[in-house]
Amino acid sequence: MGKPMASHLLVGGNTLVVHSRTKSKANELLKRGATWADSAMTAAKDADVVFVCVTDTPDAQDVITGPRGIIQSVKPGTVVIDHSTISPTATREMAAALAKKKVSLLDAPVSGGDVGARNATLSIMVGGEQKSLERVEPLLHLMGKNITYCGPSGAGQLTKLVNQILVSVTNLAVCEAMTFAKRNGLDLVNTINAVAGGAAGSWQLQNLGPRMAIADNKPGFTVDLQQKDLRLVLQSAESENLSLPATSLVHQLFSAAQAAGHGKDGTQSLFTVLEKLAALH
Repeated sequence: MGKPMASHLLVGGNTLVVHSRTKSKANELLKRGATWADSAMTAAKDADVVFVCVTDTPDAQDVITGPRGIIQSVKPGTVVIDHSTISPTATREMAAALAKKKVSLLDAPVSGGDVGARNATLSIMVGGEQKSLERVEPLLHLMGKNITYCGPSGAGQLTKLVNQILVSVTNLAVCEAMTFAKRNGLDLVNTINAVAGGAAGSWQLQNLGPRMAIADNKPGFTVDLQQKDLRLVLQSAESENLSLPATSLVHQLFSAAQAAGHGKDGTQSLFTVLEKLAALH
């Protein structure tokens, strides 16, 4: 996700200093004019705006507030934008730590997958200081089409978790519908075409349904990443004594997908679990 997003910043005429834990992943950006830094601390040293896109909460904490992290070198007035999907609580803690250095942290997780990142059509949900968002919004528009201010620090992360509830539970509904269709001898592609334009239509049905029909499990967004996000949802729900039965169920079914070796596959591979439960495999 980070590489195509950074590429759009280059195309927009910005000077880019990059760091990745695996340097080879930055080679394409370096060939196009980006400068390499050997740590997040070095990358952030002279930056006006710092973008972060990593996998999980511990990764973001290491990059932002760790011993070789952004906080060690960032100058006052800098805006740090974290596009990772991580714990809202950890986000607020890092925002408070950066604020002591007069640095603003925006939590700005994204939705749209690898396709949205490549095509600069991401939806970006932003929490933090609204005046900081106004300052960097032109840069965000280089990567996404729908930029929404969601509220104070952590609100962007919470909104992304709302997104993940909708995505994962809708995915399960698509898998169940495809399982029902298959058991009853319907042509899956024809069935999708018949219902996708009506009230049953959804992004999941239109984009993942056809992949389910031909057993294409190539990842756009992996099961492992979906599970990480669902754990964040359920942790937040538990802290609020909130029952999310459908989300809990789909989390368990994704665990079965992981046990079957689909952790690195796309989330449409949830269909294989439902097929096995229906004895269609």
